[in-house]
Amino acid sequence: MNPATDQALDNPSLPEGRILGRRAFVDLVRQAIAAAASEGWVKMVWCDPDFADWPLGERSVIESMQAWSASGRSLHLLAQDFSVLQQHHPRFVQWRVMWSHLVEARATGRGTGGELPSALWTSQWTMERLDLKHNVVVATFDPARRVALGERLDAAWHKASPSFPASTLGL
Repeated sequence: MNPATDQALDNPSLPEGRILGRRAFVDLVRQAIAAAASEGWVKMVWCDPDFADWPLGERSVIESMQAWSASGRSLHLLAQDFSVLQQHHPRFVQWRVMWSHLVEARATGRGTGGELPSALWTSQWTMERLDLKHNVVVATFDPARRVALGERLDAAWHKASPSFPASTLGL
């Protein structure tokens, strides 16, 4: 028995393996967020330099995020800069304000060297976009790959600073 294969059989909506193309990447993000809602994933980590290519402004994605939102859930967002996300995904920004208690966001800044991965991590399944220009993605249930990606994201998280506040207080 292969635990990774068993998990893949339990969740046929999430693919495993190499995936190519922008459309396939966007579809994969949609599928992952829908799976998070239907399966009640407790924690997700989303990482991307700016989230420009993610379908976070789509109504269906926000509906999935709304369905996912529950007590005890958490979403960590990690980017170099959140300005593109804030400009291009107003629905997600509005959702983030409503569910701010579930979301933590950190930014590394643009001049930090080393590129951030483009990835979605959960304790069940991960996807990582290895080539942003050509949208080469690897999706997997493999525990070793999940742990390795999780460790890289955790290291980047600890080097980053809090960012993308849910509200800005003015005096």
